[in-house]
Amino acid sequence: MSNTIRAGVIGVGAMGGNHARVYARMPHSTLVAVADTDADQLNRVARTYRAHEYSDYRHMLDQEALDVVSIALPTHLHYAAALETMQRGIHTFVEKPLAESVATARAMIDASHRYGVILGVGHIERYNPAVIALKERLDSGQLGKVFQIHARRLGPFPPRIKDVGVVFDLATHELNIMEYLAGTGIRSIAAEVNRNLQNQHEDLVAGLLRFENDVVGVLDINWLTPTKIRQISILGERGMFLINYLTQELWFYENRSAHDRWEGLATVGVSEGSVIKYEIERVEPLRAELEAFIDAAQHGYNGLVNGEEGLRAVYLAEQLLRASRERRVIALPPYTPVPALHPAAQRLPVRPLTAAVPVEG
Repeated sequence: MSNTIRAGVIGVGAMGGNHARVYARMPHSTLVAVADTDADQLNRVARTYRAHEYSDYRHMLDQEALDVVSIALPTHLHYAAALETMQRGIHTFVEKPLAESVATARAMIDASHRYGVILGVGHIERYNPAVIALKERLDSGQLGKVFQIHARRLGPFPPRIKDVGVVFDLATHELNIMEYLAGTGIRSIAAEVNRNLQNQHEDLVAGLLRFENDVVGVLDINWLTPTKIRQISILGERGMFLINYLTQELWFYENRSAHDRWEGLATVGVSEGSVIKYEIERVEPLRAELEAFIDAAQHGYNGLVNGEEGLRAVYLAEQLLRASRERRVIALPPYTPVPALHPAAQRLPVRPLTAAVPVEG
């Protein structure tokens, strides 16, 4: 085959439409086909990017020879669609959350191993350049001992989400990011959820986490805030880092007292010091994410947020809901985060990337 990766997208609503755009514009991929049950949206995306259109993704998989597929369907449909793509030997990328339960997430991972294909998961904030820059600074010890990680993901209700609440839709982002930045697993979880404006699912969650290195985590997430807020702060002995995910900004607020201690003074405590805004080259996280997916399909998992990490986020979401339901602190078994996005991350053997042969039907 040529060096151009043949891509398809299943579900071309808000997020899937962006997948289609990125595949169509990346130099090493071409958008071959898209599938959706919304005829108007399907036709609009297909015409814009000159792709074949299908109202049934199974028909698309039967007719087209594809190397990779993105799945951007409602969460409860992820498993069935992913099983269809993976059993055809197509490397598969699933928007987060990976699945509606730990059991179905495990089944998807098992299928990826059985059919020898890559399974990627759309934890897009891991490709935000501000997050990557913060991780590098934390690993270098710039903050010293870390005390707390505080994540805020707030905004209005998205009408397109009908099958999950804020825990699965939004908290999975932050749970993955928090373990990535902490470099260790969550040891215990307590949570409160509420249904304020939604009848079927929770639209607010407040969580309190304890990591295995004793860092405290705070989750503040809802669908009730009339403006979108996406922030995470890391508090430590030398000050505080603050990220605005939306603007890709990283700030450092220095604890001057810690600086005085470096200079040999006896000051103990916290005081205001310098405020630094780091220069970060902005990139589109989705494009970086799909570039990592294509690289993984060609070479292995290096740089990819894979199925195992997607499973972990689903597991933590289930435990958040359990903690709220049982109104108690839930203790979790030890866990070591996968070192994805790290130059030394393991590359795993995958089958050669050749366009899948359509199934006779």
